[in-house]
Amino acid sequence: MNPEIIDMSIFSQILEMDEDEDDRSFSRELIVNYYQQAIDTFQKMDTALAGSDLPSLSNLGHFLKGSSSSLGIRKVREICEQIQHIGNLKEGNGTGEISPADALGRLPGLVDSAKRAFIEAKEYLNSIYLIQM
Repeated sequence: MNPEIIDMSIFSQILEMDEDEDDRSFSRELIVNYYQQAIDTFQKMDTALAGSDLPSLSNLGHFLKGSSSSLGIRKVREICEQIQHIGNLKEGNGTGEISPADALGRLPGLVDSAKRAFIEAKEYLNSIYLIQM
C-alpha cells in the first residue's frame, strides 16, 4: 500500500470499529457512503468550476477534506485542502494572496488530481472490501 494514498494509522482505527472482522459491515458502510459523498462533491466542483464560483469550490474542498481526513484518505485530503485555500484566493498552503484568475487557472488541475487520487484510494479500498463498484 502506498502510504501517500491511505494513512493506515487512521484507517486501521476505522477497521477496529467493526464488530465482525469477516463481515466488516460498519467500516464498509462508511466507505460506501464516502464514495457517494465524494462523487457528489466532485460533480458539484465541476459545476462550480463551470461557473467560476470560487467560494463554492473552497467550501466543497473543505467538506471533502474533512470526510477524507476522517477515513485516512490522505492524498484526497491534501489536494482538497489546496482547493479550499485556492478557492479562498490563498496559495495552496494557505499563505499569500493570489488573484481570482490565478485561482481559476489552478483549480481545474487540482480537481482532476483529487479525482485521480480518489480513484486510487477507491481501488485500494475495494480490494480490502471486495466491493465491485
